[in-house]
Amino acid sequence: MHPQVLLLNGPNLNRLGQREPHIYGTTTLSDVENRVRAIVERHGLHLVSKQSNHEGDLVDILQEEAPDSVGAIINPGALAHYGYALRDAVVDAAIPVIEVHISNVHKREPFRHHLVLADVVVGQIVGLGIQGYLLAAEFLCAEWSRKSASKSF
Repeated sequence: MHPQVLLLNGPNLNRLGQREPHIYGTTTLSDVENRVRAIVERHGLHLVSKQSNHEGDLVDILQEEAPDSVGAIINPGALAHYGYALRDAVVDAAIPVIEVHISNVHKREPFRHHLVLADVVVGQIVGLGIQGYLLAAEFLCAEWSRKSASKSF
């Protein structure tokens, strides 16, 4: 089996393309998955993509998939503001994780400004629409390629 990139999406992201298109756009989660898959497969990696509206499910998925993953892209949705169990799972996973938010959460309601994953992820991409997912995928693939190349010497 090829090494994999894990793509996790939290609550309400199954409604992408339908929910508040003026904020989140009209691209569906399936479209996002296909675009990310094209990037990771171009780098010889496999994509595992999961979405859940329940924090415990995302924790379970991260615990199950992290050992086989070179990194993860996570859009935790509203869990970004209070998902401490998810935060602990990200720490425990011990893989590079990029947090993505489609909208610029810092320009929205004050409760969205605090992100509990901020200090445990490699980086965050906010406000760039679905392009954030693609940038995160490119970053993780480049890091994996760089690390793989240095191991071969």
